[in-house]
Amino acid sequence: MSRRTPLTSVTSGPYAPPVPSRELTVVSADGARLHVEVHGPDDAPPVVLSHGWTCSTAFWAAQIRDLATDHRVIAYDQRGHGRSPASPACTTHALADDLEAVLAQTLARGEKALIVGHSMGGMTVMAAAARPRFREHAAAVLLCSTGSSRLVAESRVVPLRAGRVRTWITGRVLGSRAPLGPVTPVAKSILKYATMGAGSAPHMVEACARIVHACPRAVRHAWASVLEALDLDHGVRELHAPTAVVHGASDRLTPLVHARALVAALPHCAGLTELAGVGHMTPIEAPDLVTGRIRELVTTYVTVTGTDPEDEPGEHGEHRSTPAQIKEGA
Repeated sequence: MSRRTPLTSVTSGPYAPPVPSRELTVVSADGARLHVEVHGPDDAPPVVLSHGWTCSTAFWAAQIRDLATDHRVIAYDQRGHGRSPASPACTTHALADDLEAVLAQTLARGEKALIVGHSMGGMTVMAAAARPRFREHAAAVLLCSTGSSRLVAESRVVPLRAGRVRTWITGRVLGSRAPLGPVTPVAKSILKYATMGAGSAPHMVEACARIVHACPRAVRHAWASVLEALDLDHGVRELHAPTAVVHGASDRLTPLVHARALVAALPHCAGLTELAGVGHMTPIEAPDLVTGRIRELVTTYVTVTGTDPEDEPGEHGEHRSTPAQIKEGA
């Protein structure tokens, strides 16, 4: 279950995973072993990347390639994903344990970082929000394409009217044990419909498909069950670090209603960026915009003391300094 598609076969070009400066294995609280990569200079401001369901460190290739020139980028494979072996413990508590273990092994005591979570990676952040280790190291947070509860009920992957029938079918589709099989044109079309914007370029779809299809089906099924029952609304309220939200306006898997709920509940929202024409895979679909937001947050909260008033969120949570991003597509 710990198999991983060889890096050279994931894709090429901007989405080919960069070679890390170093790799290490971090052991979580229950003994689970996590594959961790560190990119960039050791003395640069740190950014920690936590990927989503069925993905791996390869998902962040575009961000790592750009940021590693002047940031220390720490990316890890969630348990059962990528090079991290599967574990019988599939819970949000385990996800929080794993993030804390990564922070403890890669950051100095008291060192501050920007922590970025996409989809299930964002849920990992919410699950860890009240943990002492997380609070010690989180200067700020970026949540990409994620939600805290009602994931299956709100999902629009199945084109039916909202209700019990759609929720039941969606749960069965997302939690299916069926193998995804090879990356064929049909498979890419299905993945694009479910997780990406209609205008996503073929190389973006190819990258996502190869990453997702590399996830073992038993792992995919086990974590789908966790996501179906997810309730981390309390974790959002515990997330006291400045937290920005980025969300694709065309996200079917976790629609925009989740982003707006996060903005309303976060104790310190640092802005909502809505990306027109972008689906669920925001770091791949809109790599420059996501990377740019990461750089802004690092500058504001990690490397600079205090905040610029122009960078503070407006009364509705929008980020004043980047208005062009709000309606810009990939």
